[in-house]
Amino acid sequence: MTTTVKLPNALEMNLRQHCAVSGESISDVIRVALEAHLASVSAVHARSAHALGSEFFGRYAGPVDLSERYREARAGLWDDVATAKSARRRQGAA
Repeated sequence: MTTTVKLPNALEMNLRQHCAVSGESISDVIRVALEAHLASVSAVHARSAHALGSEFFGRYAGPVDLSERYREARAGLWDDVATAKSARRRQGAA
């Protein structure tokens, strides 16, 4: 497969000088560099779900059984909102 890559002049000159000194072809140097880059990027993307979220685990505190009682917790929050709304209405009417 043939691919065209546009390089800044300074980078192209460095590449050509490197190839002239080392005897490698431009294609070989670019291929090796691209393989190294993709290998390092894929290593980052291959991290486990735990590794990706580890900075967030244990960061927030809450009731231990929140996942079991979320409806009760949500209802409690809704009652607090409704109470605050009623208080604002009473203050506005007064």
